[in-house]
Amino acid sequence: MHPAAERRYPWDHAGARAFGGPLADTVADLALVDHHVHGALRTGVDRPSFESMITEAPRPSTVATQFDSQIGFAIRRWCAPVLGLQPHASADEYWHHRSELGEEEVNRRLLRASGTSTYLIETGYLGDAVLSPEEHADVADASAREVVRLETIAESLLDEVDSARAFVAQYPSRLAEATSSAVGTKSILAYRFGFDVDAARPGDDEVVRAVERLLGTTTGRQRIEDPVLLRHLLWCGVDRGLPIQLHSGYGDPDLDLHRANPLLLAPWLREVEGSGVPVMLLHNYPYHREAGYLAQVFDNVYFDVGLGLNYVGSQSPQLIAESLELAPFHKQLYSSDAWGPSELHFLGSLLWRRGISRVVGQWVQDGDWSQGDAERVLRLIAHENAERVYRL
Repeated sequence: MHPAAERRYPWDHAGARAFGGPLADTVADLALVDHHVHGALRTGVDRPSFESMITEAPRPSTVATQFDSQIGFAIRRWCAPVLGLQPHASADEYWHHRSELGEEEVNRRLLRASGTSTYLIETGYLGDAVLSPEEHADVADASAREVVRLETIAESLLDEVDSARAFVAQYPSRLAEATSSAVGTKSILAYRFGFDVDAARPGDDEVVRAVERLLGTTTGRQRIEDPVLLRHLLWCGVDRGLPIQLHSGYGDPDLDLHRANPLLLAPWLREVEGSGVPVMLLHNYPYHREAGYLAQVFDNVYFDVGLGLNYVGSQSPQLIAESLELAPFHKQLYSSDAWGPSELHFLGSLLWRRGISRVVGQWVQDGDWSQGDAERVLRLIAHENAERVYRL
């Protein structure tokens, strides 16, 4: 499916090996399918905006630089050499040099250095501020497919219809049209309400009343937050039959973290398991162990630890090790959940490769895993599981 990537990725800089152990060459050569990601920045931003993009905080810090964090240190250690600086360049030096290169060159270097062969790009976030799937693929010298956000399609339709019943009647066909060439759908239920919702499919009359309440109380662009309507969109996604991605766990302050625990989805997962539609639990930190449990006990549940990898930085091996505890290996995928700065696309790949090389490599050295089994599992998570589930 994906030939081994040529050894052109700058994993080793200034004499320091990024990977070590028995799996070093295998990990360095793996082509990745990033199964949930957003486009890279279209144009440059100022430093406060950049720093706000390397945290889930909604605004720049008033007390310190965001470079003083695990992700900030990872940028200075691993991204700096790709852009032509020494490892651990200062934050000021890094920002000055990055600004001189310009966003187009920064994107080209970091995206191509990631070793990512295919991006599954969710297009419902940031709009024109980031590259389209086609543009991103061109800059990255990779392929890209689209994942469609259920709520975005619904909110667009709400701006057009003249009645709640028209919305209910038209949404399935509008979703089918929007996903005609897509490989999956995405729900932000965790952000808009939380996972503690009624698992049952709502009836049409119930949905109509929810839409009428929304249309009667808001003007301008609609924002769907009603749990009945959010459930309806999720069930329409099931009916569409494509893999459904759900953000789970860590996120910005729009999300109540305790309500984004994927265990709260268990009643709904029981309802939809018989459909066979793959449910992709995204990111999950700090609930990655819970997600692994769900992936073990529900036949159609898959998960990743994207997003968390970047933010925990040098602690990513621990996160990866914990993700490998319960879940079957054919249920795990790679993602970066990168958005905007291409540092995030690069670091997602680098930190995953580095972490899994350390963790699984140690198991091989200890005699717990064979070399062959380890290499096979790495291929499953890197790209084979995504290729199977999304039919790439």
